[in-house]
Amino acid sequence: MDTESALAALSALSQSTRLEIFRLLVRHEPDGLPAGDVARHLDVPQNTISAHLATLARAGLLTSQRHSRLIVYRACLPSLRDLMLFLVRDCCAGSPELCAPLIATLSSCCPSRESCS
Repeated sequence: MDTESALAALSALSQSTRLEIFRLLVRHEPDGLPAGDVARHLDVPQNTISAHLATLARAGLLTSQRHSRLIVYRACLPSLRDLMLFLVRDCCAGSPELCAPLIATLSSCCPSRESCS
């Protein structure tokens, strides 16, 4: 992950509704949720949810897939993993063993989808 991608993801997550949407979709992996269900879970109007979902998708944090009349949204866990690794990769100046357990855990998570498209 490069700096621009990390900034886009962090910016998208820096708003409370978008953060809650992302956390909700992480909890509903691997099936995801339709936009209407996301709106109901969070008690947010549909038109507002659509704008937030679009922001998260542009940042590479969500994917969507059409199923008949529904669009199902899923958290892009590999992007989350990449963001977290980007944040901690150079940590602990001179003492990488302090962050090694965190990096190992993040590196091994999310094996089901190597990339999101």
